[in-house]
Amino acid sequence: MSILPPPAILEFPDNFLLIDLCGEHDRNLAELEERLEVQILRRGNRLEIHGEADSQRTAERVLAALYHRLEQGRGIASGDLDRELRMGGPEPAPPPRSRPAALPGQAELFGADGQRIEIKTRKKLVEPRTEAQKAYVRSLFQHELAFGIGPAGTGKTYLAVAVGVSMFLTGHVDRILLSRPAVEAGEKLGYLPGDMKEKVDPYMQPLYDALGDFLPGKQVQKMMEEKVIEIAPLAFMRGRTLSRSFVVLDEAQNATTMQMKMFLTRLGEGSRMVITGDRTQVDLPRGISSGLSDAERLLKAIPEISFNYFTSKDVVRHPLVAAIIEAYDADAPG
Repeated sequence: MSILPPPAILEFPDNFLLIDLCGEHDRNLAELEERLEVQILRRGNRLEIHGEADSQRTAERVLAALYHRLEQGRGIASGDLDRELRMGGPEPAPPPRSRPAALPGQAELFGADGQRIEIKTRKKLVEPRTEAQKAYVRSLFQHELAFGIGPAGTGKTYLAVAVGVSMFLTGHVDRILLSRPAVEAGEKLGYLPGDMKEKVDPYMQPLYDALGDFLPGKQVQKMMEEKVIEIAPLAFMRGRTLSRSFVVLDEAQNATTMQMKMFLTRLGEGSRMVITGDRTQVDLPRGISSGLSDAERLLKAIPEISFNYFTSKDVVRHPLVAAIIEAYDADAPG
């Protein structure tokens, strides 16, 4: 039977911030206790952490990071505790090193310690929750063409749209263009009623949802009317040259090889392009190869193009989503 070390003790000078740190009915402490298998006792302005040494250290780091967040005037939103657990809490500052020249407004991307990454939008501050997400966001700012490949729920499209909104607000691009292949996910929906917009909107809804998280609804509507924001099916991209634009192709595994080539060659001067997709969810007819897989094979050797990969460990939706993905992966042949 292992002997537990003495409890770790953290003192917090501001009792009001400590209340926010603990959460309503101490729910933040309860979540830490459950996930780290520790016991946290609150005594005045101190927290005592009982448990294995490694778990104590992790709890200390996470609580210190969240308290520092509160000291900066930022609240603890849903998912912040999860992000700090995934990140392992604050780490020592790395030695100074050279990095690509910052874009306008990119000061928020690299914190003073070189670790914190934040994306400022009109409605919220977005922070990646995993190391893979952190690397992905860096790539979006540093590369003109970036791929995000991995399972559902890993934030590929959400973070890409957040970066697009941030770059628009800081004046680096003049417009945002979001696209998806209009491919049915294994169902035959028949002929949809309405005009062209009404027919394609159901396919584009996830992109509308992401925009709505970062910009006020009225502003999104006005920007769409002025063509500053465009949401369009992939088929509508042919013949266009996209200059000073932030362009996202979502669900790229459902683009054919020719569609992918057509889309990639739309990249114009001063633009950024992000391709996101999940190779395990191809809905193309049997016998038609995915343009995402072909692009990955053909373009991997070009150093100016970034490829970023996610796994089930990067899923930031409901915890069950990660378990479901792992179960399907384990059952996959070969």
